[in-house]
Amino acid sequence: MTADRVALDVDRVRAALIGPYARVDVVASTGSTNADLRAAAQAGGADRTVLFAEEQTAGQGRRARNWVSPPYTGLYVSVLLRPAVPAHRIPWITLLAGIALARTARGIGVDAVLKWPNDLLANGSKCAGVLAEADGAIVLGMGLNVAALPDGVPPGAGGLPATSLEQQGATTTDRTEIAVELLKHLVDLDDTWRGHQGDPIASGLHAEYRQHCSTLGLRVRIELPGDRELVGTAVEIDTDGQLVVRADDGSRHSVHAGDVVHLRSAAG
Repeated sequence: MTADRVALDVDRVRAALIGPYARVDVVASTGSTNADLRAAAQAGGADRTVLFAEEQTAGQGRRARNWVSPPYTGLYVSVLLRPAVPAHRIPWITLLAGIALARTARGIGVDAVLKWPNDLLANGSKCAGVLAEADGAIVLGMGLNVAALPDGVPPGAGGLPATSLEQQGATTTDRTEIAVELLKHLVDLDDTWRGHQGDPIASGLHAEYRQHCSTLGLRVRIELPGDRELVGTAVEIDTDGQLVVRADDGSRHSVHAGDVVHLRSAAG
């Protein structure tokens, strides 16, 4: 299937999403949708304000890495969120977004999995990433590759090659349809999460994330700030959304942030 390089249908997106979301805008180009919504948050922007960009010229992933955002090939979207949940539950927003991406990809025939904390993978390649930034309000950014990528897209952290839904056999590459489904899944998950005061167990998010997470059970290397690393087996996601790693000496470590490199099966 060949993706049509056409603009998002703004009217269709708004008709489907206004109500659950306060505001939905689409711009032709911007530096970063996350940066734009950070400014909107500081100006008092409403909970569940959404901004799509057809192209980002300065998109970023974790640790200030560039996110390649070619025009009309992917979904580049940020959502301003003001959840009234305990502060220690806020990291679950990144994992919640991962579940929404996994549901969306699987709904159109892509056998996608999650790599903790913020990557959507298909056949070992990365097709989406998540970046959540907290400063009072939360700005949640998602970049999803839909159409086949041009040559020369650099690999991500840990050498992960890039891929797209089209390249993984998606049954549709209609970006408007996929955008609507993604944001519907996100708001359904967010409603459930907020309704349980951010509790990942009671809301079912913990169980669903574990179901999609390919990191669990693997031998991993965690690249930590300060040029440190941790090598061991990923054994659990704790209730604060941290990855629990059993190191080679048997000690257990809870990691709240870091680049994860999948090494091999723990039994291998």
